[in-house]
Amino acid sequence: MPAYIIGVIDIHSPEAYQEYGARVPAVVEKFGGRYLVRGGDHDMLEPGAPGNRFVVIEFPDRAAIRRFYGSPEYQEIVGIRTAASQGFLAGVDGV
Repeated sequence: MPAYIIGVIDIHSPEAYQEYGARVPAVVEKFGGRYLVRGGDHDMLEPGAPGNRFVVIEFPDRAAIRRFYGSPEYQEIVGIRTAASQGFLAGVDGV
């Protein structure tokens, strides 16, 4: 069953975040992921959302998400994201 990473991110250092943004797609692809949403223009339908960037990445299953997130390749760059932004990522099963 497909599973998804859903991310809500508030970027406070866009210049630093650019390095993460440039490096992460290759890691996502290596673990079978594909972006469905990656930033982009959006309409806030309900006020108070905690971020200004939204991400949805589809993976074959949650095991693939765990392999991606725990991989040395991702762990090498996750600190760039956390230093340049605040937010969260969640891995969820699809329906």
